[in-house]
Amino acid sequence: MTPEEYLAVPYVLVVESLEGPDGNWFRRAQYPELGVSADAFTPLDAIAKLEEARVTTILNRLERGETIPVPRPPLREDMGGLDKDHLSFARWLVEQRRVRDE
Repeated sequence: MTPEEYLAVPYVLVVESLEGPDGNWFRRAQYPELGVSADAFTPLDAIAKLEEARVTTILNRLERGETIPVPRPPLREDMGGLDKDHLSFARWLVEQRRVRDE
């Protein structure tokens, strides 16, 4: 699979509210199948951080030759519900890493 295909794999997203040790509540977003999570005060901020962590985790694992879980096939661009802007960002990030590594 190409890096772009790995980045198009749809992972199960879990978001939960948790109480911190200081009594304040925060949100945790996770991709349990990928073993990635991110915390923030709002759900949207947690998901945004999680997406950055997902892309970084996948690309770093590929660079190290590590296995990446693929619980379901990658989404295709021509699917109506696929957010092409996110895939475009993922492709741009992959290209930037290629340029950096050359």
